[in-house]
Amino acid sequence: MSKTPLVPLPSTAASLNRRGFLQRSLLATSLAAMSGPALLRGQNLNGKLDIAVIGAGGKGASDTDEAAKAGGNIVALCDVDKNTLTKRGEKYPQAKQYRDYRKLIEDMGKSFDAVIVATPDHVHAPAAAMAMKLGKHAFVQKPLTHSVFEARYLRQLAKEKKVATQMGNQGSAGSGLRRAVEVIQAGLIGNVRQLHVWSNRPIWPQGQDRPAGELPVPDSLDWDLWVGPAPMRPYNKGYHPFAWRGVQDFGTGALGDMACHTVNMPFRALKLGYPTSIEAKSTGINKESWPLSSQIRFEFPEREGLVPVSFTWYDGKPGAPETNRPSADLTEDIVAKMKKLPGSGCLLIGDKGRIFSPDDYGSSFLVRMNDEKELKAATEHDAVKAIPAKFTASPGHYVEWVQACRGGDAAYSNFDIAAYLTEIILLGCVALRVGKKLEWDGPAMKATNAPEAAQYVKREYRKGFEV
Repeated sequence: MSKTPLVPLPSTAASLNRRGFLQRSLLATSLAAMSGPALLRGQNLNGKLDIAVIGAGGKGASDTDEAAKAGGNIVALCDVDKNTLTKRGEKYPQAKQYRDYRKLIEDMGKSFDAVIVATPDHVHAPAAAMAMKLGKHAFVQKPLTHSVFEARYLRQLAKEKKVATQMGNQGSAGSGLRRAVEVIQAGLIGNVRQLHVWSNRPIWPQGQDRPAGELPVPDSLDWDLWVGPAPMRPYNKGYHPFAWRGVQDFGTGALGDMACHTVNMPFRALKLGYPTSIEAKSTGINKESWPLSSQIRFEFPEREGLVPVSFTWYDGKPGAPETNRPSADLTEDIVAKMKKLPGSGCLLIGDKGRIFSPDDYGSSFLVRMNDEKELKAATEHDAVKAIPAKFTASPGHYVEWVQACRGGDAAYSNFDIAAYLTEIILLGCVALRVGKKLEWDGPAMKATNAPEAAQYVKREYRKGFEV
């Protein structure tokens, strides 16, 4: 099977590339039908859409159910755990069952239209790419990929194959998030110079060494397929089905797990392109596991008339250490309003005021102008009310994708946008592993001061599971 080569973006200024991205994003709704596969253009939006699911349990179960509710026809289920596969098969008895996604795609390549990928992070790109190369539409859970290279690869592949795509950051469908983007871009709080986002993750083990020894593989689990593209290792507790998120070979830690949700709104609102530098500090990181807590700072240059902005990410249990949350002087109005600092949040600080979203998905936000004493819900703030609401409400995160697959408008979190967000976020994972400040050349996808970062930008794949 031929492969689409990944070509670094032209060595023009990152701002030019970002401008192209934004133009495509703004035009996506009007042009989506014309950019879709020729056979789908003009099709009835209620037409049949046959979907194969790779990763049927956990989030994959809800993805499957929601896609079915949106009009998808589930024709295949794939999972490396036989027990999971059998249970899900009871709900979708008409679906063929597979353990190996490669076998599914080879056998049924002409029998399905679209794929859902909801495996652990390290399998996202290999599975999605194999289907997309055959012209299959793709819904992939967040984070879209395990590496920076893979994010750009899937973005380019989606464009080449003209397939309908969506990443599973469901907050994208929320009217609160879309309204916040609109209000910020209308200039309510002026030039935004600081962005602070924090998370209470990890809620799974991190900062640990690899489990010693080896345990028998459960009869229901195909361990070789579960490891997939990652380096083979002995089976042990702490991987399947959940704790893999903290292991560098399989997951992307707290940052990868949550930032595609919590940074989604400001990424869009502030038109963030490639950062010029990324610097991380953490506690408990080693060569095996992501850290107990971290603080990562991204510096973004001027872009399209917007001032430079500094974005700081924080994760870990609060107070351990104290540096893994914004300083008290930045959050005193939040604490006054909410009675305590929420476990997760997103704070934008502008010249004229500030906006705070207290949840993972940006579904609501509060505003305080500089001449005001306290935060007020956006729905009750007169300055927000004065800004006309022109955003397009979503029919539903999965409905958007199913309709796009049928030739409708592009989904809000299509890969042209979602892969860009993922690529930027995963640079924080690279900085954590390298352990020093990275000077970043976005279009060339490399750290100009740290050639050792390349091994984390693009990983090696086990034979038979390549992208």
